Amino acid sequence: MSTLFSPFQLQSLTLRNRIAIPPMCQYQAVDGLSNDWHWAHYAALGRGGAGLVIVEATAVAAEGRITPACLGLWQDAQIDGLARIAHAIKAGGAVPGIQLAHAGRKANANPPWLGDNQIAAEDPAAWTTLAPSALAYGHHLPRIPQAVTRQQISRIQADFVAAAKRALAAGFEWLELHFAHGYLAQSFLSVHSNRRTDDYGGDLAGRARFLLETLSAVRQVWPSHLPLTVRLGVIEYDDRDEETLQESIQVLQQLRQLGLDLVSVSVGFTIAETRIPWRPAFLAPVTARVRRETGLAVASAWGIDAAEDAERVVAEQQMDLVMIGRAHLANPHYPYRLAQQLGIPEPESLLPAPYAHWLTRYQGAARQP
Repeated sequence: MSTLFSPFQLQSLTLRNRIAIPPMCQYQAVDGLSNDWHWAHYAALGRGGAGLVIVEATAVAAEGRITPACLGLWQDAQIDGLARIAHAIKAGGAVPGIQLAHAGRKANANPPWLGDNQIAAEDPAAWTTLAPSALAYGHHLPRIPQAVTRQQISRIQADFVAAAKRALAAGFEWLELHFAHGYLAQSFLSVHSNRRTDDYGGDLAGRARFLLETLSAVRQVWPSHLPLTVRLGVIEYDDRDEETLQESIQVLQQLRQLGLDLVSVSVGFTIAETRIPWRPAFLAPVTARVRRETGLAVASAWGIDAAEDAERVVAEQQMDLVMIGRAHLANPHYPYRLAQQLGIPEPESLLPAPYAHWLTRYQGAARQP
């Protein structure tokens, strides 16, 4: 019996298996609005066999987009297109999820194929980036951001709440807050990017305040029977890894008390030249520790696309869900390949409910004398 293909329950939801598709930016939106590209992409992923599909980083404010081509949920006009996408994912048999994000100082960039660099200040498409402190990310994003005021912090937290309400109205059943990858929330938590001297900086309590307040506020409007999750960079791969990991675990323990259901474990990426030890499932030991010390359900991505690795990390309880990204971009039906490689005899169980129903009837009829 495959553990990877066993159901997973979180709150009132049951995923058909432990395979999840993480948020992956498409850079195809206009003014934050989704279109047929997004619908076709996510409809294919929804019926491809994964248990959960999380829509790409969706900005809670216009200035929170990574690029001008990123999705948004900062206004009601953006609900309908995303509702169509949520419906398509669910019709395919997967749970529809969405990631809400604010890019902070890593915003205002060109899409990867146009350089992945900062949009020139004189370009009409450029905007002012916001961050905990006036410290540039560096490398390809050299512009110094504006340090957010207390009023701006409150406004951004209200933006997260409003976007969560819109996500619920659109029909999403799984919410992930993007607290990773050097974006705004991660920048508050990291000592590399937060040099504030008020109560949103300094010690861990100050640096974690934005994350705790934001999740608590979202929890008030997101139904308790639906999963509320975060993606958090728990490690930076620098000279203070153990301290960073211990701090991240403390923050996650507090977030759990505020209503967090699951954490997608990732890397901080607040340092421009992060030296990551790339190898298959390299975060699995870290994820296992987070799971053990926080009591939270955990997931992770990064190099877990081989069937034996995906099966192993779940079977050994290092992860509850396996996030598989790029392999699904190449093949939306990638779970079928995993099933074949693991020798699962009935991959038709991965089919969307309507197709599975007709297949069952067909097979029953074929067995009649």
